Amino acid sequence: MKKYALVCGASGEIGTAICQHLAQQGWSLYVHYASKPTTELVGKLSAAFPQQEFFSVQADFTCPEAASRLAKQIFTLQAIVFANGHASYGLLEDIAATDMQTLWQVHMQTPMLILQQLAAKLRTHSVSYVIFIGSIWGAAGAAGEVVYSAVKGAQHSFVKAYAQEVAYNGIRVNALAPGFIATKMNSHIDELERKQIISEIPLQQLGTVEDVARLCAFYVSGQADYVTGQIIHLNGGWYI
Repeated sequence: MKKYALVCGASGEIGTAICQHLAQQGWSLYVHYASKPTTELVGKLSAAFPQQEFFSVQADFTCPEAASRLAKQIFTLQAIVFANGHASYGLLEDIAATDMQTLWQVHMQTPMLILQQLAAKLRTHSVSYVIFIGSIWGAAGAAGEVVYSAVKGAQHSFVKAYAQEVAYNGIRVNALAPGFIATKMNSHIDELERKQIISEIPLQQLGTVEDVARLCAFYVSGQADYVTGQIIHLNGGWYI
C-alpha cells in the first residue's frame, strides 16, 4: 500500500529537500505551498518516482480558513511535516503587533488547527508521524529574534504535550531544531558574521538543508518508532 505524507512549506529550501528525501523513501506526497506554486517540484518527483503519487496543495497559513482549505485537499494520510514559516528580525519594541500575530498564526495556530482536522486520518494507521521543524532559538533564544524565538519555543512545548496526548493512538510527535542552516532565509548574515558564527560551532561548519531532510526522513522511516515528544537538535554542537 502507498503511504502518504503532507509536507507543509514544501516550496521552501528545507521543505523541498524533505520532499525529495521522503519520495526516495517511498512516500507519496501532498506538496504544500502558500504563494509560490510547487508545480515544478511535483513534476520532477512524479517523473523520478512514477509508482508514487504527488499532489500540489495550497493554503496560506496567515488566513483563518487555511486549515479547512488544506484539510479538504487531503485524503489518506500517515505523516505531517511542518516545514513552513519565516523569521522576524529586529528589536522587540520595533516589531508590529500584526507581525507578531502573523508569526503565531503561521508557526502555531494554523498547524494546531490542521492537526485538529487531520488527526483522525493519522489515527487510521497503527503508526503515524508529526514532525515540526523547530529552531535552535526555540531552546536558546536569540536577541533580535525574540518573537521568532517565542513561537519556536511554543512549537517545542506543543510537541512535548501533544506527543503525550496522542501516544495511545500510535502518533509519534517530534521536532527537529536546526542551528544555522545555509539557506536564503539566512542570507542577511554578512561574511564576517558568518565566519564568527562558524568559529563558535564546535564542528566548524554550517548545516545544510540535506542535513535537516535526512534526519526528518529517518524519524518517519519506521526506524525510530520508540521516539516521541523529543526536540532533536542538529546544530553542530552550537547549543547542547
